[in-house]
Amino acid sequence: MNLLNIILLAIAVGVFLKLRSVLGRRTGHERPPYDPYSDAGTGNDKVVTLPKRPRDSAARDRVVDAAGDPFATGGSSPNRWHGIAEPDSDLAAKLDSVAAVDRDFDGEAFLHGARQAYEMIVTAFAEGDRETLRPLLSDDVYKSFEGAISQREKDGLTVDQSFIGIDKAKIADADATGSRVRVTVSFSSKITSCTKNADSVAIEGDPVTVRQVNDVWTFERDAKSRDPNWQLVATGAAA
Repeated sequence: MNLLNIILLAIAVGVFLKLRSVLGRRTGHERPPYDPYSDAGTGNDKVVTLPKRPRDSAARDRVVDAAGDPFATGGSSPNRWHGIAEPDSDLAAKLDSVAAVDRDFDGEAFLHGARQAYEMIVTAFAEGDRETLRPLLSDDVYKSFEGAISQREKDGLTVDQSFIGIDKAKIADADATGSRVRVTVSFSSKITSCTKNADSVAIEGDPVTVRQVNDVWTFERDAKSRDPNWQLVATGAAA
């Protein structure tokens, strides 16, 4: 081996030793690489916890927390029907009986749906829209509504109506019989309405004056049915 080869070998050994001292050797105990999607951290590591998966449908009932959540609907808290019925009232007891049969019943959600159904039904009746009315009404109520629509058509009458909005909707009564549950809602709404003859002459009401309308409607569903929708089974005017 000549002198040049010895010098190059010495340089290579020196570089290897230097790199080893800087990089170290793998021992199997090295700290794992940082995972930015980890959902937990230890020590002072600043790791953002990812949001948990939503609870399954069996845990949907809300429970009053230590702070006393006024909107809670689960358990036996007096706040269960907050904003819907007074604690320990006759209505609260009736709503408890409905919830015992229909475990998915939620007062606030029901009222939201009832308001939508009310506007849809009132509007569809004025327009003579049987297709919209049919699934929303029980057989008896549909026959009554359809009969009135048919009579209007026979007489050549039309209804010019504008639904302004619902001022108030509140649960007035509730009951459960077997698997069937019923909830009665009182509505206070504003509309403009007039009936016109075949010559488009107003014979009742007018299209400008806003009227206050107070109705009491009862909705029903079978808690054993997979269909979550309610049907209108009774109508009446508020006292």
